Order: sequence, then C-alpha cells, then structure tokens
Amino acid sequence: MIVIIAEKPSLAKNIADAIDPKMKRNNGYFENKDYIVTFAFGHLFRLYDIEQYEGLPPEEKVKWTLDNLPFYPEEFKFGLQRDEGIINQFKIIRSLINREDCSCIVNAGDSDREGEIIVRLVIKYALKKDIPIKRLWMPDQTPKTIQEELKIMRDDSYYDNLANEGLARTYIDWLYGINLSRYATLKANNQLLRVGRVIAPIVQAIYKRDMAITNFVPRKYYVLTSKELTNGEVVELTSKKEFEFDELNKAKEEASRMNSLKAIVTNVTSEKKTISPGKLYSLSKLQGELGKKYKMSLDESLKIVQDLYEKGYVSYPRTPAQHLAENEKGKFKEIVNNFKNLGVDLRFKDSKAIFDDSKIESHSALTPTYKIPKKSELSEKEYQVYQTIVHRFFAVFSNQDLIVSRSTIDIDLGEEEQFKLTGDVVLNKGWTVFEDREKKDKVLPNLKIGDEVNINFVPQEKETNPPKHYTVETFNNFLKNPFKDNLKEIEDKKDEESEEDDLEELKAMFEGIELGTEATRSSIIENAINSSYILLKDNVYYLQPMGKYYVETLDKLHIMMPKEKTAEIGRSLKKVYRNEISVEDSLNVAKKEIDEVFSHKMETFEVGRPPRIFEVAKENQLCKCPKCGNFIEVTELGYRCCNSGCGLSLFKNNKLFESLEKKLTKTLAKQIFTKGKVEFENLVSKKTGKTYNATLVADFSNKYVAFKFEFPNNEQNKNPSN
Repeated sequence: MIVIIAEKPSLAKNIADAIDPKMKRNNGYFENKDYIVTFAFGHLFRLYDIEQYEGLPPEEKVKWTLDNLPFYPEEFKFGLQRDEGIINQFKIIRSLINREDCSCIVNAGDSDREGEIIVRLVIKYALKKDIPIKRLWMPDQTPKTIQEELKIMRDDSYYDNLANEGLARTYIDWLYGINLSRYATLKANNQLLRVGRVIAPIVQAIYKRDMAITNFVPRKYYVLTSKELTNGEVVELTSKKEFEFDELNKAKEEASRMNSLKAIVTNVTSEKKTISPGKLYSLSKLQGELGKKYKMSLDESLKIVQDLYEKGYVSYPRTPAQHLAENEKGKFKEIVNNFKNLGVDLRFKDSKAIFDDSKIESHSALTPTYKIPKKSELSEKEYQVYQTIVHRFFAVFSNQDLIVSRSTIDIDLGEEEQFKLTGDVVLNKGWTVFEDREKKDKVLPNLKIGDEVNINFVPQEKETNPPKHYTVETFNNFLKNPFKDNLKEIEDKKDEESEEDDLEELKAMFEGIELGTEATRSSIIENAINSSYILLKDNVYYLQPMGKYYVETLDKLHIMMPKEKTAEIGRSLKKVYRNEISVEDSLNVAKKEIDEVFSHKMETFEVGRPPRIFEVAKENQLCKCPKCGNFIEVTELGYRCCNSGCGLSLFKNNKLFESLEKKLTKTLAKQIFTKGKVEFENLVSKKTGKTYNATLVADFSNKYVAFKFEFPNNEQNKNPSN
C-alpha cells in the first residue's frame, strides 16, 4: 500500500480523482486497494517559542523580557499546533503511515520549499518504521499530469537541498522575528513592532520613496525647442542642452546662434521590423499586470491564481520563471493544438526565447493547461486572471507576427548636434489581437535626404518631477532586483523587453539577492498592510503614519535592515540550496547581524509616542479614510480619522458650505471622503443672483480637508465667492 500525503485537502482530492475517481472516502483520507491519499492542513507544526525551550507549556502567557535575548536554540524544535482539527488529522496520518501494509510514503506537498518541509515534518514526527519515501512533483494539478508524475517519482532525498534551504529560511526568519520583534517592542514602550528579515526592508523601501516625494523640491530649467512647418508639416526638435532657471538670457543667446545654422536631413530609413510579445508570466509579473489592469492586491491575485491551479486550469503559480523547460515541449505542443482546435490562431514555436532550462530555477512560467474552463465555471475575477494568463500565452505562440514599418529620420544642425526622429506604423497586427501594445502608431513628417528643415529654437521652461509612488508592478520589480535603479519606472519601458533587464532579474533570483520570494512576498506585504505600516490604494503603495514611526524607531534602535544585509542572508540561503554551505553556516550569518543589534542593548533610546488608532463604534463609522485606510469617525463637531497619526478632519461648521447654503450631512461627507468630489447644480451667486453649476474637489494632503472648485467650460469665469 502506498500512502500519499498531500499538503491540503483540495490537492488530496485531485490526486485521488486522478488515480481512481471511485476511490473510497474515509475520515481524513481516500483509499483503494493500492493507494491511500491523506492530507495536512498546510502547516501542522510550528517552531517553539522561547518559553517552550525554557520548559513552559505553549498555552501559558508570559511577559516578554530583555533578559533572555538574544536567544539562539542549540537545536530548533517543532511542536504540533494547538488546534483540535490539526491534532486529530495528525493522528490519522500517523496511523496510516505506520500500518503494516504501508510499503511506501509519497511526499505530495506543493512543489516548492515550503511544501517540501511541511510534509517532511509530518513524516519526521509520525513515522516509526523504515520505508521508502518518494516525492510527487506536480507542475500542474490536471489528472494527466498527476498520473504521469506518479510513474516517474524520485526519492524524496533528491530534494534534500531544497528542504535544507526551506529549513534555513524558516530558522532564520524565526531568529529575526523572535529576537528583534521582542527587542523593538520592549524598547518602544511595548508598542508591538513586527520586525522581520523581509518586512523591514519592504517598509523601509516605501518609506524612502514617500520621503523622497514629500521632500522633493522641483528644479526649473530651460530646454531649447523648435516646432516649425516644413513641407506643410510640423517638425518638432528638442536640443539636449539644458540651462538653469537663472540662465534665460544665455538660453536665448544660444537659441539665436542655433537658429543661424541650417538643419539638414542627412538620413532617412524605413524597414520592416518584427516585434516580439512580452515573455510568459512569472507570478510577480502577473501580479503587476493584474494590479495595473484590475487594481488587485498581491494577496488577492495570489489567492485567485492558486485556486485556478488547484482546479487544474493553470500551472504552478509561485514561479519566478518566464521561460519553459525544454523537456516540456511535447506538453506545450499539445496545449497549443487544443486551443487551435477551438479556433485560436496559434502555432507551436520551438524557440530558445521560450524554452530555456538555464533561466529556470525549479518551475516553468505560468501557463494555461490543457484543461480549459467554461466562462460560466469561473467567477468574474477568476475569469480576469485566467484570461490574462491565457492571452499572454496566445501572444507568445501567436501564428501571426507583429510587423511594423519603423522609420528613422536623422537631422544634423551644422556639425554640432544631431536629432533623430523615429516612428512605427503597424503593417500586421500579429499578437496584438490577443494583447494590447502600449506603443501606438507614429507617422513621421514626409522628409527626404537633403531637405532643409525650418527651425526656430526658443527657450521652453521645464520642471523636474518628483519620484512616483510605488505601484504593485514597480514595487514587484524593485523587490525582484533591489539593486537595479528603480527610478526608471516600468511605464517607460520599450516595446521589446530588455535582454539586459531580463538577465539582471535572473541573476538576482539565482544569487538570492531579491527581497522575499515569489512564494512569500504576497503574505509579507499583506502583513505590512494589516500592521498599518503601509497602505495599498488604487494599485499604489503609500506609507502609513505607523509605518513612519516603525522605520524611524528601528533606525534609532540600530535595527538596520538595508537591502545589502538582506541580500547577504539571501545569498547564504542560495548557497545552502547549492550545497555549498550548511544550514548552520547560513544561521551564523543571521546571528552576526542580530548580535550587532544587541550590542546596543544597554543604551537608552528616545523613540517617541506611536500614532494611535482609536476604537470607533460601528454606528459612528462613516467610511474608510482616503488618506490612511482607517475609519472616518462621526463626531459632534464633524468627521475625523481615528488614526492619530493621520487625523484627517472635516468640520460641520465649514464656512465654505455655509456660503453655499449647504448642510454638511453624513451623506455628503461620505461622498466627499469616498469619491473625493461632489457636484452641485443650480448654485446661486450672491453677487449676481445667477445660477451656476460646479464641482467641489477635495484635497486630502493635509490634516484638514481643503477644497477647490471646478466649473463646466461655459462657466469657467463664474466665481462662487461672489
């Protein structure tokens, strides 16, 4: 009898159905004459707390103290979670794998580090005899894949390096979390601060970006531009020269000098060019796209794509790869043919740009499987996620290429400056029938070699822009490679994905210098949101007042978690995976960093008071605060945020509304806070007696809500103050 231990009940059901749809269901497992399929509920075991190592029972509440910090256990110990359902299921698994007729155990955890150690721990604490242990590795959960993988299972020992890396990550995260969270909390007058190897640099990155925006001082300057007609068309030229704002006269002199020169067309080319689609999705690239298109958070999109995976519609989701394994060509040829039979214009492509083992760590890119759902079988959001994955797959395997006519015009201004105009015109839509192309057609002016271009350069005032807030997409890109200059935003990307950027991300992944992994980022960011450190609103991340307090307090406590130190830990974990160092060696790297923090243990720190979030009775909750995401409370005087660090307020006796003869009711206030504006019709001017329409737009950037008026075009000159 072979006993298969799945990571969760849904996976166990899929495995049982693939083996035998009529497999008998018992309490906690499925069974036929050859197989038993049982399951965990994810993590059945958790690492001991410090007090359990000291002999106290896990249910006993204790007061944290600095006396036992830092704490490094001689041996890490796990205990069964104190949950009746978990305890009962563990007993069932233990009885099944120790049956006399059990001849082999199969580890069927999710195909990643976490899944590997979840089932290994169950076996470690339950198995009382020596029998073979195999590993079921599933790139997707379709019946065909499960049946095929059951025939080619390796010994679970083949994945020892993966398990060691998983354990090393677990131990290191425990060391950071237990030691530094307790230390920071005690030093911050018992204000709970969750400190972790990844959460701290994540919040710090958003803090730095938001501070850069807050403290940004724009710089005004001049550039020289010319927009003159030549052959009946405007030719726009912009010089690379810049002048400071106090150099206007100098800019005018240079413009006059340039205008005395001749601008001659020296080269005109036009060529057909094939534009490649984007690469297949990794999890983070998919999440970035879903955030941009549908405003989905990382946590929400991961849950949806995980559900699609468990239903067998897409491949394993927690993948950092954007390529496919070379031994999967036959499988993907079949999937392409399945969609072709449904009328989709595809062709199989045996290309290194698609199939490349050197760019895959463990799992291929996210793709659809041969199992195609009906639209009615999916929720609206499931359909959005599935369609996004499928359309990228279609674009990559499109039968038609995107072909453009790419034109280039070179214009020389004397011998000192050259201008290059480029434009594309689509000749064949190709893969863009499946995915939109951000770059639109641009037709260049009708110029030929030797033409003289009319010019009139004049100084044009410009102003530098502040950095942009992180979006789901740009922040994911930063986390994947935190050492790449992220000020060049993803929105500025070219049609063709940069091979250099691709190689940089792969290097970051293989070296372990990324912040978090595809499997962990979503939950860590969600933890930061739930801790009120950061806010995700309309696909954009913002720092919360508690996040500002968190980062500045950690800085005072010498708990420096810069990306460089986090990367050092990441590199050590990858070395464990490659069997270059031991688990203990990687722990020593973490201990060194923790010891550095505790070298300041006896110092006295002034950390200040944290912002407080006051409880708001349900009947007094107006809506969510547009600034920090907490509740707007209805008070006698008006409406205010319950977060003292935010304090956004709007008073009922607002003079503006009094002048408009409008009462600031709860309904009106809720509309202002949720929509950011309110439209008024038939307002009466006190000066002229005439009526007018206007939109009142709210500004939430300061503590008190401010307003400005916007008017329809035909009423722009009307002033409500009259």
